[in-house]
Amino acid sequence: MNGIHDMGGMHGFGRVPIEVNEPVFHEEWEGRVWAINLCTRMPAGLRPEIEVIPPASYLRYSYYEKWLHAKVEGLIKAGLIDRDELAQREVAIAADPAAVANPIIEPARVTERLERLHTFNSPDTEPTGEPQFRAGNEVRVRNINPPGHTRMPRYTRGHIGIVQQLWGWHRIEDQDPPGVMTERAEPVYSVRFEGAELWGDQAEPNQAVYIDMWESYLESPETTGPNSESNGSSKS
Repeated sequence: MNGIHDMGGMHGFGRVPIEVNEPVFHEEWEGRVWAINLCTRMPAGLRPEIEVIPPASYLRYSYYEKWLHAKVEGLIKAGLIDRDELAQREVAIAADPAAVANPIIEPARVTERLERLHTFNSPDTEPTGEPQFRAGNEVRVRNINPPGHTRMPRYTRGHIGIVQQLWGWHRIEDQDPPGVMTERAEPVYSVRFEGAELWGDQAEPNQAVYIDMWESYLESPETTGPNSESNGSSKS
């Protein structure tokens, strides 16, 4: 999906500010949002909802405001909360500055979540075939525009890189079309892109970017077809 969320490689936003000794959470409510996300999983996760936030709101929201917005919208769509009920609750809290939540404490659930946090969980899956590419292979990122969530950076589409290594087979995180549920696993590669390949003369000297990419994002540079840059698509 193309949207304001895919800011990698975009111009005009200035330097990324670096906060010295940045805390994990700037406000207590941010930690609560993180905990809410941990305890209320949604089938599609947060990303699809974050990616459809209107551009003006996306640029205005802080990191955890995006999380909160996405979680609320996802829970409403799942039928777990009601938009009108939520609005009434917001009005009630705004009218009473001393209002506090009345959390339901479930010790067994708390223990289970804490154990999960401290348990190593490898995302690797069993190989389902032979990888198409090997370290040292030249590959081109397919020039496609997925309609849903994708982990393919927009600025890499149509560009050529070199496979550095294979990370193994991992479940692909792209969003399936409505009504389709798959658990596809594909090889994931570390691919090196030269800065000049991605940004031309504006790239800094000796700059390179390493990006982890699923196999279906890649093709051989000799490939021709509707998704190939050699078929007339642009490198912009």
